[in-house]
Amino acid sequence: MHTQDYIINDIKAFDIATPISEVQTAFNQLTYSHVPVAKDGVFSGCLSETDAHCFEGSKSLAEYQYALEPFHVQKKTHFLDILEAFALHGSNIMPVLNEDSQYLGYYELSDIMALFNDTPFLSETGGIIVVEKGIQDYSFSEICQIVESNDGRLLGVFVSKLANDVIQATIKIGHSGMNAIVQTFRRYGYNVVSEHEEDKMLKDLQERSNYLNKYLNM
Repeated sequence: MHTQDYIINDIKAFDIATPISEVQTAFNQLTYSHVPVAKDGVFSGCLSETDAHCFEGSKSLAEYQYALEPFHVQKKTHFLDILEAFALHGSNIMPVLNEDSQYLGYYELSDIMALFNDTPFLSETGGIIVVEKGIQDYSFSEICQIVESNDGRLLGVFVSKLANDVIQATIKIGHSGMNAIVQTFRRYGYNVVSEHEEDKMLKDLQERSNYLNKYLNM
């Protein structure tokens, strides 16, 4: 994916000598959570809107360098790493730098999310299976093998949760063979977290059977 095509450069980096009042005025006109700051043409970091409105307008950015957050991505950073950077720093703007740490422009969160929406994981129709297993006991190769051995078409898999040495994987596959795949995961010791129509039917049959047994034993 050509993420570089999404670099926007309509916001220049604020020079470190810029008065805070000027930055505050810019924030009043923007919808971004942060703005980039540079010193002698080299990226220094990002200032958040929250911090900017807490500082004295008569002072310069240089007096608040400690508040600058150094997050950024490089021009060739993969879009998944860009998404991770957005998530880690709670920003809706991500500065893009070249090899010399010079500010080139920025990515908007909405643009990068749109790229993710165009991947087969989200755009293709299919079913979702969420499984859990001990972090030492699972493997992506095994997950793929379980899906493909049941003639399933794997559209994507990622780690969606990690806690208490248990990993949770979210898997998207084509609609065919869902029940067989779910049962195979269980045979391999995976806990299937997601609910599936076949499970609901079995649960309903079990409840009816229990009710019938109770009725017959009255």
